[in-house]
Amino acid sequence: MPSPAPRSPKPLPRPRLAAALGLGLTLTTAWAGAASYYLIFHDEVLARFVSRQSAMQYTYEERLDTLQRALDRATSDHAATRGSLESRLSTLAERQALIERRQGVLSGIPGAAAEIDVPTTGSIPVPESAAGPARAQKPFPTPELRMQSDDRAESRDGLAVARLARMERSLDRMAEGQSRALSRVAKAAGRSADRFRDLIARTGLSPARFEPAMGGIGGPLVPLSADAFEANLAEARRQIDEETHLRRVAAALPFRQPLPGEIAYTSSFGTRLDPFTRMAALHTGVDMRAETGAPARATAGGRVSAAEYAGGYGNMVEVDHGRGLVTRYAHLSGYAVSVGQRVEAGSVVGFVGSTGRSTGSHLHYETRIDGEPVDPQRFLRAGAELTFAD
Repeated sequence: MPSPAPRSPKPLPRPRLAAALGLGLTLTTAWAGAASYYLIFHDEVLARFVSRQSAMQYTYEERLDTLQRALDRATSDHAATRGSLESRLSTLAERQALIERRQGVLSGIPGAAAEIDVPTTGSIPVPESAAGPARAQKPFPTPELRMQSDDRAESRDGLAVARLARMERSLDRMAEGQSRALSRVAKAAGRSADRFRDLIARTGLSPARFEPAMGGIGGPLVPLSADAFEANLAEARRQIDEETHLRRVAAALPFRQPLPGEIAYTSSFGTRLDPFTRMAALHTGVDMRAETGAPARATAGGRVSAAEYAGGYGNMVEVDHGRGLVTRYAHLSGYAVSVGQRVEAGSVVGFVGSTGRSTGSHLHYETRIDGEPVDPQRFLRAGAELTFAD
């Protein structure tokens, strides 16, 4: 069976053919124009593109450079701050140790121990370089992140600086308190020393009489520092030593009464009518009313230099207190000590009687300085202002 003959293509309608041809012509013209423009303006477009890229790169590099400079400045400032923190922390630790040592010194001075709470530097956040090896840190990918980290570090350092400042002010107050405590002790010791000095002077004695013998002294001049604590400590020790010395001097003087209770004087020191001759005569002591057998006591510590019958004194005990000062107890009915014996203040040396040149039972009491009789009441009146521990 014969195959059918091929059909010829159906011709496009004329309007469509015209539109297709127009579109093709348009595309061809556009392509030709673009190709021509590219060929003509290729170098200029490329130049503009490269210029924009170069401008962007320059801007980015400039920004990076600015950030790097800022980072370098921040790092430098941060390092300086840390160095300053380390130095201040080291100084604070030294000051704290010094205050603790000084507190130990104060504890050995009665009345000077200031009740203070010495803080520790453990509460201060220290820089890593001061606290020990730094911890491993993660790498920072960009300067911005590094600057953010440094900002946080600066914030921590700022907190440390504030706490260090508070610690410094606290230590300043403690140092001032310690100096004031020493100043108060020095003033109190000075007032007490003046009191003892006045009591001794009222007896007619000079405190210099009781100063220990000293040899030659000298040496190079080494001025003390202007530190208030050291100056106050030196003054406090000087005043305390002076007060202690004068207190010991007072304790060694015949300030106690030879008889207990209230003293009834039957004859005073100085010129009087002699009870036997009825003529003016010097009475070298004072007479105190007392019953026979009443204990007569040493008015200060010393060594018995006589315990014997001594003419008008009758039975007499003499006690040498040193530095030319002696006391006598006369008209005794008996002795309680022997020559060379050491007696303490308040020790019984004899018993009241009426031996020797006496008109009745009483105690004749004398005080002598360098062999010369002085009024015993000088000492007894001064001693009345003191409190003795019996």
